[in-house]
Amino acid sequence: MAIRVIISGGGTGGHIFPAVAIANALKALDPQNEILFVGANGRMEMEKVPAAGYKIVGLDIQGINRQQFWKNIFLPFKLFKSMNKARTIVREFKPDVAVGVGGFASGPLLMVANRLHIPTLVQEQNSYAGVTNKRLGNKAAKICVAYEGMEQFFPAERLLLTGNPIRRASIEIEGKREEALSFFGLDADKKTILVTGGSLGARTLNESVMASLEKFDDADIQVIWQCGSYYFDQLSQELKDKLSGRIHMLAFLQRMDYAYAAADMIIGRAGAGTISELCVVGKPVILVPSPNVAEDHQTKNAMALVNKHAAILVKDNEAKATLFDTAIALLDNESESKALAQNIKKLALLDADIVIAKEVIKLANKR
Repeated sequence: MAIRVIISGGGTGGHIFPAVAIANALKALDPQNEILFVGANGRMEMEKVPAAGYKIVGLDIQGINRQQFWKNIFLPFKLFKSMNKARTIVREFKPDVAVGVGGFASGPLLMVANRLHIPTLVQEQNSYAGVTNKRLGNKAAKICVAYEGMEQFFPAERLLLTGNPIRRASIEIEGKREEALSFFGLDADKKTILVTGGSLGARTLNESVMASLEKFDDADIQVIWQCGSYYFDQLSQELKDKLSGRIHMLAFLQRMDYAYAAADMIIGRAGAGTISELCVVGKPVILVPSPNVAEDHQTKNAMALVNKHAAILVKDNEAKATLFDTAIALLDNESESKALAQNIKKLALLDADIVIAKEVIKLANKR
């Protein structure tokens, strides 16, 4: 029997992608399932979700500004307005289940759903639960998590370890190494480091690469460098006479599967979605957590791997000086590289989108 589901949240790609993946899985299980997204006006989900083929309604809601507290003066009014609009949305759409993936819009929507006795499911991507999800988890019928030990934040009897939905096309790398090396114009006899700061890029990672150009020549290694669309034009000008043929700088990676397949080692931030992909890929990883995230959750994500000897952590403020010395030393240490690759692979959780979608259907059928 077809069900009606509201999926709420967004703000970043790390929230939006799992939300769309869950929606796609629900449609795959039954094309008659009806799905409505609820996001925050002005945030990226208002563009990304329609591009994925789903309808979305926006709430006028924002997060707490921890740097400039005076900007929070209108927050109570926006929350009140959003609660009223969320109530209207829920009553008109009549969902069987409401799903929250984190982000500003999750709070009002799931709070209203709980008050109207509609079962809710929370999907927490990080190893350290955010404030909104911790509160919503107290009343949620099911909490799907990506890390062990989450009973410190949520009721243990309602937890389900599912992992995070991942981009399937990005992690299908088996047998693609030769093709990938050819795609990037890389030398099969040289070791390759992939540096990825996400679609917009990461300033610290870019500065670390720029400070290490001579080291790459000395160590005879090649680099796939995703510098990000925000930095690409500026860096292209600055480095037009400095980049050797062994440095392949790109604004973004159209074929993430090729980048993963070509790499002997991967350096990146420690967002939940990135880590979930890296676990499946199973290459040696160095994580440089962003310090500019709520509750320092990227460091906590990274430490969940470090504590299992599945990744190396380099602090953001130390990266420019030490990141590539650490990376080159790791490339030269075959036994350590092999151990890290094996250990991170053990943490891989597949089919999270389908598992979560089936939990949503179970909740709907219990009503």
